[in-house]
Amino acid sequence: MTISGVALLAICTLLGGYLGDLLGALLGVKANVGGVGIAMLLLIAARLWLVRRGYFSHGLRLGVEFWGSIYIPIVVAMAAQQNVVAAVKSGPLVLLAGAGAVAICFVAVALISRLGGTAETMDEIEAREAIAQEAARVAAGDVS
Repeated sequence: MTISGVALLAICTLLGGYLGDLLGALLGVKANVGGVGIAMLLLIAARLWLVRRGYFSHGLRLGVEFWGSIYIPIVVAMAAQQNVVAAVKSGPLVLLAGAGAVAICFVAVALISRLGGTAETMDEIEAREAIAQEAARVAAGDVS
């Protein structure tokens, strides 16, 4: 049933919120730290576990896909209820963690772009295909 997928999401959301609060308490921050992200990771892990064991029924899949299709609004709504001001007032650790996360993302993007090598742009691909089509037309004797 579709309601089973919704129930799975609810369980993951509650666990993620609890674990985020627990992580915040362990770090000395009076706020939920990463509860939304933890909830989404739990949902992914639960789905993979159910698929591997053959328990991922059609109804369960529909419930999970339903929420997956509106993932962004849910994350925005859940994140909006977190008290950022209280987190920042709790200490400099929050600012340091935020700056660190941004720096890590910048480094990761730079690293991935260098490891990926050079890629053709869409203009280069279209130009190459146009040249190939023109060469094929000339080779076939269709000169118009």
